[in-house]
Amino acid sequence: MVGIQEVSIAVASASVTFAAIYYVWQIRHQTKTRQTDLVMRLYSTYCSKEFTEALTRYLNADFRNYDDFVEKYGPILSENPIQIAFQMVGTFFEGIGELLHKKLIDVEIVEDLFAVELYWKKAEPMMKELRKQFSPRLWEWFEYLYNEMKKRDQRLASKIA
Repeated sequence: MVGIQEVSIAVASASVTFAAIYYVWQIRHQTKTRQTDLVMRLYSTYCSKEFTEALTRYLNADFRNYDDFVEKYGPILSENPIQIAFQMVGTFFEGIGELLHKKLIDVEIVEDLFAVELYWKKAEPMMKELRKQFSPRLWEWFEYLYNEMKKRDQRLASKIA
């Protein structure tokens, strides 16, 4: 026969197992909730009037390289709205690249919400000179973000082919 002691041990063991499973489930749920909150806050910034205006200036700037940019719009660190737009856009995507590098945001979500390739391709002609002038690591996470998007695209294309 099964005694009270064996039953209570079985119930206690089952309770501990259930608590551990529930705790793991809660942590996963909290992680998804935090990631969703982060993405929505980023997207809120991305869709703000101020950022949309900066994106418009950024994308409408017409230049071939750094020297052409400076000739048309002035030095990169001036208070011209075009330069401010470049700083806003670059810094925003620099932050997303850092989040991706630290695995705090999913590459698929970033690709679904943000046109990273479009924005990086706009900045790329200037980066060689800007990195010489300011820092070889300038917007490195923005470039990392772009490269990760390209890798993902290649992986998806190879699965389709």
